[in-house]
Amino acid sequence: MGDLSTLETVIIAIVEGLTEFLPVSSTGHMIITQSILGVESTEFVKAFTVIIQFGAIFSVVCLYWKRFFRLNHISLPEGTPGWKRFLHKFDFYWKLLVAFIPAAVLGFLFSDKIDAMLENVMVVAVMLVLGGIFMLFCDKIFSKGSSDTVLTEKRAFNIGLFQCIAMIPGVSRSMATIVGGMAQKLTRRDAAEFSFFLAVPTMFAATGYKMLKLFLDGGTEILVNNMPALFIGNAVAFVVALVAIKFFISFVTKYGFKAFGWYRIIVGGIIIILLLSGHDLAV
Repeated sequence: MGDLSTLETVIIAIVEGLTEFLPVSSTGHMIITQSILGVESTEFVKAFTVIIQFGAIFSVVCLYWKRFFRLNHISLPEGTPGWKRFLHKFDFYWKLLVAFIPAAVLGFLFSDKIDAMLENVMVVAVMLVLGGIFMLFCDKIFSKGSSDTVLTEKRAFNIGLFQCIAMIPGVSRSMATIVGGMAQKLTRRDAAEFSFFLAVPTMFAATGYKMLKLFLDGGTEILVNNMPALFIGNAVAFVVALVAIKFFISFVTKYGFKAFGWYRIIVGGIIIILLLSGHDLAV
């Protein structure tokens, strides 16, 4: 199997699928998982944890395919120019693009600095704890949104700005965008679903960029030699992410985010304890 055994491949992929769309930081869980398994953070393992995000991305597209590939057919007022009517059909994709732009720009400009922060495991742990504390109170901070709230370009862009906060490792992209949606008066369910949609272009771009850098650095042979692990990892991440998304939507609609807040505090605390006790947690 190469750098990873079949069991290690499946376990890491399960963790990725479970945590990618939940507001708990997949990065923090990858750190703990690799530490428990004793997996060395080789070039392939680093690439593997990024590439299996494709499986998670595909789960969103499959689960919401009717909405993801549906054009907007809401009628516009009489006299609206033809070009505007045409563009309006792609309103959903336009809003996704608007929300995606802030992270795309900052990610491109500060990629190296973001990677440097990612290597600082204490940063990940501290942000897990701080984010968890915030989530204990976020349901009270943001009043319940309305299902009638229209997602305008401005609201989409603001959610995209919130997503940029997730460039600090340990924050959680899902948490940042869901909170951003709630701050724009969306319901918890609508905010979570838009977070899933926004994950598709964001994660696809980030994963594609990492793969391109790996290829340019001569890593093609590494990927070719580990194709079975990549196939299994993506397949497992896809199935598990489907289940995780369905669970999360149902749970957060009923109970809010407090449980995830406590969970983040516990996970972050575990990492901090491991670090302070001398464990070397590499990512």
